[in-house]
Amino acid sequence: MFAIIRDAGWPVWPLLATSFVALALIIERALALRRNRVLPPDMLGQVLSLAIRPQLSNETIAQLEAEAPLGRVLAAGLRHRHLPRADLVAAMEDAGRLAAHELQRYLGGLGTIAAIAPLMGLFGTVIGMIEIFSAWSPTGSDPSQLARGISIALYNTALGILIAIPAVIFQRLYRARAADHLIAMEHVGMQLVDGLRPRADRHH
Repeated sequence: MFAIIRDAGWPVWPLLATSFVALALIIERALALRRNRVLPPDMLGQVLSLAIRPQLSNETIAQLEAEAPLGRVLAAGLRHRHLPRADLVAAMEDAGRLAAHELQRYLGGLGTIAAIAPLMGLFGTVIGMIEIFSAWSPTGSDPSQLARGISIALYNTALGILIAIPAVIFQRLYRARAADHLIAMEHVGMQLVDGLRPRADRHH
């Protein structure tokens, strides 16, 4: 491994740094987008039991918001549970947009890495070609410098592609997973609205 890094030359260091960033983003999103983390299975029942209470403290609602992205949406429903249905739904939709932003966090960064990694590999290829042409002279060529230029060109090209492929795969995978979670959150949110309306109607 160290021999490959040595043969790839200095252009490999930005690529290695980019690969570590990509790996960190992939792991972070894998943990953040777990279904139980986004959509705790028992949260709707807990919220409906809270809705029975005549008064809810701000601390209780804030704790619900911080527990999960779904909690942000359901907390908005609790906070506005006495409003008409249209206003209640609008408040929950606003919270849903914030939750969507949270679910899609760093996916743009993964997409950027997928786009620039091959370009960084191409940059390394150009540096390698410069080394190759520098090895030639009217009196002959330096085989060691020629071999070094070829190594720089090939290793950086390969590494750039190697970084881009998983970045593209996981960026699209996580985008689809976030979209699925948002649909499920919308469904749970409407269940909460339907559960809150009979209580709200008794107040009018």
